[in-house]
Amino acid sequence: MKKGGSLVLAGVLVLFIGTFVLAQAQEDIQKHPSCKYCGMNRQQFAHSRIFIEYDDASSVGTCSIHCAAVDLAINIDKTPTALQVGDYNSKALIDAEKASWVIGGSKMGVMTKRAKWAFEKKEDAEKFIKENGGETVTFEVAMKAAYEDMYQDTKMIRERRKMRKMEHKHQ
Repeated sequence: MKKGGSLVLAGVLVLFIGTFVLAQAQEDIQKHPSCKYCGMNRQQFAHSRIFIEYDDASSVGTCSIHCAAVDLAINIDKTPTALQVGDYNSKALIDAEKASWVIGGSKMGVMTKRAKWAFEKKEDAEKFIKENGGETVTFEVAMKAAYEDMYQDTKMIRERRKMRKMEHKHQ
């Protein structure tokens, strides 16, 4: 009986801690439900979202590293104090600079032709690469790629939005 009670207590404790961590991880989505730059729903893109806190106590939530790069460029006089990204698998916020990033592969990226995904565990990134292709890189390399891709990605987004507007006019 004692052992069974301990297991139940341990299970309840794990459930409580998991719920608390998930609730904390979702606070950024409550604070910034949609991306400031493209309007995309950050809950829907929890696996690619980025949350930036600046030294002036301001913060921004974006749907992707593409939109985060836009914000970092616009706010050149602010210093980021925290950069967090959604883990591709768990959707929990993780330290973007410590994450294992994967660039490229067969999965379509968010706001970009060349996908950029973050993983908390290196093994998860390696598994993703085996299944979808791509290469493992650091945050710095992923961010540099976001800036390198900015023109082509922005052009692609404009063209898609123009097509959607035309489709809506014809319906």
